[in-house]
Amino acid sequence: MIRLYKRERTRNPRCSRRELLRAGALSIGSIGLGDLLKGASAVQSSAPARSVILLWLWGGPSHLDSFDMKPGAPVEYRGPFAPVPTAVPGLDICELFPRLARRSKHYSVIRSLHHTSNDHGIAGTIGLTGSDAGAASLSGQVLPGTLLPAHGACVTRALGMSAGMPRFVTMGGMLHQGKRRIAGEGGGSLGARFDPFRLDYDPERGVKIPQLDLIEGQSVGSLTARRSLRAQLNQLARIADESSPFEQLDESYQQAYSLLTSKQAREAFELAREPEPLRRRYGQFRFGQCCLLARRLVEAGVRFVQVNWSSDVEPIEDRGDGGWDMHDRNFQQMQDRHGWMLDQSLSTLLDDLQQRGLLDETLVVAVGEFGRTPKINAKAGRDHWHQCYSGLVAGGGLRMGEVVGASDALGEYPVNRLLAPADLFRTVFHQMGISTATLTEAGLPLQGEVIEDLVG
Repeated sequence: MIRLYKRERTRNPRCSRRELLRAGALSIGSIGLGDLLKGASAVQSSAPARSVILLWLWGGPSHLDSFDMKPGAPVEYRGPFAPVPTAVPGLDICELFPRLARRSKHYSVIRSLHHTSNDHGIAGTIGLTGSDAGAASLSGQVLPGTLLPAHGACVTRALGMSAGMPRFVTMGGMLHQGKRRIAGEGGGSLGARFDPFRLDYDPERGVKIPQLDLIEGQSVGSLTARRSLRAQLNQLARIADESSPFEQLDESYQQAYSLLTSKQAREAFELAREPEPLRRRYGQFRFGQCCLLARRLVEAGVRFVQVNWSSDVEPIEDRGDGGWDMHDRNFQQMQDRHGWMLDQSLSTLLDDLQQRGLLDETLVVAVGEFGRTPKINAKAGRDHWHQCYSGLVAGGGLRMGEVVGASDALGEYPVNRLLAPADLFRTVFHQMGISTATLTEAGLPLQGEVIEDLVG
């Protein structure tokens, strides 16, 4: 909730965007954040992708029970589900995904992702930043190095912020394993001002936007009065010092003000404006409605939307909130919830984007932090497996109907096109026109290589 105080706070240069909204951007105390909305550099105007939707499948889905099935493997590997053919030669996927099977020409699958850790926290940092620098394990060990910015923060830095809508939005609570938060969801080395704008969906309460809640007794009118006062003070400051950074500051102030008072900005968050049949097609559960909200946000100009499948890695049966960490009852849970939910929501998202003419300019990525052990354990589950896993990409000018990379006969290790999360998101940046020169100019890390198999 935004808190608007009568007494101004002393500015803290390290305050988060939430603190900025609470006490700074709507008060005199926000002076000093002048370059918040200033872009690091221009990007290629002809870039095919305008926005990204990252469906973060937290907990780690099994690649053998989704997009890299091994029907010829021994029973202790292949599991009970049968593959179903698609329109793409060489691409069979799990029978739990019949809708996605029919839409195979609208996405590509990567079957050779890998990295260096089977710890959720470290793997999550690698997946979200491209590096394990500064990652924290379940035991609390922090790896050496400076924590890098999340991919969404890099997009914000490269493209600059906007006056009306945030560039980087994350749906869902802070990611954690057990009771420990992971590192790598926000601005990292860029600072807290590049953290994502957070919101969520509750099946009973609807969209929750704590950053935009006004406390009782505050109104748009009172905010307008504050804005008028600020304009007068800014004018006095300009007269006193022509070199002051108020023009840059005004952009920062304008974004916070717009999000609070602009009808157009607020309407982007209102799912009730969507036809009820479409809402049902996405699925009347949290992930489905967040996918619909993601489409509304990219349509409104948000550049990077991350939809967290869950906040906790654990399934509901293990006191989590429905994550993919299925060490036991993997197949039962896949059949009861995870399989059909992902199939329904993701296929509807692809349809909706295509029908609105947005798929070509919106890059959709569905991936977790790692895969699951190819060999089934004694609890009818699969354990952590970072050596090989799969991801799905769609839209954004990428080549569709492709299968990139391959794993061995048991799904244990890649046998060609060994790819890391950094390669995947370097390809995302490439499609958005964020070149090596742009990354360098913006002071962003140069990681990974463009996956040429996917670039049109």
